[in-house]
Amino acid sequence: MTFLEAIRTRAAANRRRIVFPETGDERTRAAIARLAATRVVDPIAILDPASPETHQAVRALGVAFRDPEGDPFLTAAADLLMSRPTKRPITRNEATQLVRSSLYFADALVAVGEADGCVAGATYTTGDVLRAALRMVGPADGVTTVSSSFYMVVPPFRGTTEPEVLTFTDCAVVRYPSPEQLADIAIAAGADRTRIVGDTPLIAFLSFSTRGSAAGQSVDLVRAAVDEVRRRAPHLAVDGELQGDAALASLVAARKAPDSPVGGCANVLVFPSLDAGNIAYKLVQRLAGASAVGPIVQGLRRPCSDLSRGAVVDDIINVAAITALQSMDVATATNESRQESKS
Repeated sequence: MTFLEAIRTRAAANRRRIVFPETGDERTRAAIARLAATRVVDPIAILDPASPETHQAVRALGVAFRDPEGDPFLTAAADLLMSRPTKRPITRNEATQLVRSSLYFADALVAVGEADGCVAGATYTTGDVLRAALRMVGPADGVTTVSSSFYMVVPPFRGTTEPEVLTFTDCAVVRYPSPEQLADIAIAAGADRTRIVGDTPLIAFLSFSTRGSAAGQSVDLVRAAVDEVRRRAPHLAVDGELQGDAALASLVAARKAPDSPVGGCANVLVFPSLDAGNIAYKLVQRLAGASAVGPIVQGLRRPCSDLSRGAVVDDIINVAAITALQSMDVATATNESRQESKS
């Protein structure tokens, strides 16, 4: 079973309510229909006030739907938005107008637990998706930095015969993270790794230096971030600073970092900047023929996922399955993965 087949199967085993605000988009409607038919998730369609001509087509899908216009929840959604901290106070009229949009209305449903996650981005920009998620849902407890990961399905390279899934983080959101932000990114990536892939995260903070072989500002940043993760999440297997070969190749790790808990076997790679992460994932995608699944938004209190505006129906289905898995608690995800491995 491939990684993408596995995430759909695992999501279907414990179906979540995933809300879709972009029902004016034909791809989204097609994805909703297939998700309902295959029972991967329980979709909730939001009638888009900006596309009234598509409302009948949405109703014809035969899935649960909500209409922001006239929905009794609209008042509670506006109240929720007004209760959130903002740089400037927001008026009742402004709040009502925002939550009347399909995206803010969908995220309000997620915020109060009427939906387990949201999938958007086929027509909304990444900025739109992140702003709405941050304002309505907010970051998870103890997290101040919302970030992203790519799940890279790479050809076998460590003596196995099956493709491997590596987490690359952050490659899309946080440009130049501080040590505290880098720690947030790693902790969120580790939690989502367990939920989405179903294995134990082995986290390597990457650098041009391994264990003091070089010095510099970025090396200091990585070391400080590793210390922060060890303080805040001592249960995680983490090490750094490590060069890429020491993180991924056991023979190199044996020479450069023989006592590393993740050397040679890392499956979560934390990059010191967006420059490094974005360049790395695109190089691996093109030169190694890897499949890049993402960016997957991480660090929110409840998952709100972003799509590429060039997404096809299968992309929307895959992100919906991942969003469903993100909504599971770590203990449930781990137990489910163990059961799957026995079957």
